[in-house]
Amino acid sequence: MLINFIYITWIAFQIVVAIFIVFPIFSYLIYAIVKLRKFTYSVSCGVDGDYAILVTAYKDTSNIPHVVESLLKQDYNNYIIYVIADNCPQLTIDFEDERVVILQPEEVLQNQLKSHFYAINHFKRNHNRLTIIDSDNLVDFEFLTNIDKLFDVGYSAVQGKRKAKNLNTVYACLDAANEIYYFFYNRKVLFNLGSSCMLSGSGMAFTVSLYKECLEHIQDSGAGFDKILQKEIIKKGYRIAYAEDAIVYDEKTAHPDQLVKQRARWNNTWFRYFRFGLQLMWLGILQLNMNRFVFGFIITRPPLFLLLGLSILLALANIIIDVNIAIAWIFVLISFIAGFFIALGKSDTDSRIYESLIYIPKFIFLQILSLFKTRKANQFSVATVHILNEEIEKK
Repeated sequence: MLINFIYITWIAFQIVVAIFIVFPIFSYLIYAIVKLRKFTYSVSCGVDGDYAILVTAYKDTSNIPHVVESLLKQDYNNYIIYVIADNCPQLTIDFEDERVVILQPEEVLQNQLKSHFYAINHFKRNHNRLTIIDSDNLVDFEFLTNIDKLFDVGYSAVQGKRKAKNLNTVYACLDAANEIYYFFYNRKVLFNLGSSCMLSGSGMAFTVSLYKECLEHIQDSGAGFDKILQKEIIKKGYRIAYAEDAIVYDEKTAHPDQLVKQRARWNNTWFRYFRFGLQLMWLGILQLNMNRFVFGFIITRPPLFLLLGLSILLALANIIIDVNIAIAWIFVLISFIAGFFIALGKSDTDSRIYESLIYIPKFIFLQILSLFKTRKANQFSVATVHILNEEIEKK
C-alpha cells in the first residue's frame, strides 16, 4: 500500500511539473489555431485620461533626468510627472517644466508602495489614472497614447511592454531573453486567449480608484507589491489588459552579483505569494471563472530555472526508474526549447541575445546560487547599475 502511494505521488508530481513546462507552448498553439480576431479600439468609454506618472527613486537619482526627459516627450498632453525622491537629501535636480513635481518625503519610506501613496496624497489635481515607471526606465514617446487606448475601451488595469534598454553584457542579454519569454507567454498570449496579462512592476497603469481600492489597506514592507495588486485586481473580477505598443525600456542586470541579488528577491517574492495562485484557482473553480483559474495557474508556476532544473533531474532519475518516462521527459524538454525559440522569433529579438544563449548554463547556475540568498533577499539593495543614457529613436 505504501509503495503504491509513493509511486502515485511520484507520478503525480512529475505530471504537475510537466504541465507547468508545456503549458506555454500549448497556450500558444491554441492562440495560433483559434486566430482570435485582432483587438480593435472602436468603442470609447468617453472618459479623458488625466495621468499621474509616478517615478520612484531611493537614494540614487542619477537617472531621473533621463527618464523625465523621455516622459516630457510624450505625444500625449494630459499628465503630471511625480518624482518621489525617497532618502535623497542631496537632490539638486530642478526642472523648469510645470508638469514635473519633485516630492521629498520627510521620513525615509524605503518602500515603493508607500512612495506611491505619498504621491497620491500630494496630487496637484484629481487625476483619474496613474502609471508607474521605474527610475531607470526610458519611455517610448507614444507610451501614454497606446496605454490610453485600452482604458478607452473600458479596461481599468493595463500593462505595457518592457524592452531591454541595454544589451551591453552577456548577462543583460540573457536577462532580456528571459523577459521576452515571459512577456510573450504570460502577457501577450495569455491576454489574447481571454485571461489577464501579468503585471511587471513598471510600465503599468491603472485607474486611481482601482489602485487605491486594491492597495490602500496593504502594509507590506517587502518587494512584490505588483503581485499583491494583480491578485486583488483579478479577485475583484477585472481583467488586466496588455498594451503591446506601449513600450518602456528597462535596464537589464549587467553583472553576476547584481543578477544573483535580483533573482534572490524574485525567488523570495514567489515563495511568499505563490499561494495567491492557489487562491485564485480555487475561486475560478468555485465560480466557473476561467480568467481567475488560468491566471492563478500562471502565478503558481515556479521560476523557470527551477522548472528546468527539476525537469532535467526527473529525466535523469527516470533513466534508472522507467526509461519510457525518461523518453517522455525528453519530449517535454524539446517542447520547452521549441516554445522558447518561438517566443524569441515572434518578438523581434536582437541578434546579440541569440549570441548570448550559449551562456545559458552559467545563467542558470547563478540563479541556483540565488536560492541560497532567498531568505534574506529583502535586505539586498538591487538598484540597477546605470549605463550612459541611450537615445531611443522614434519609430
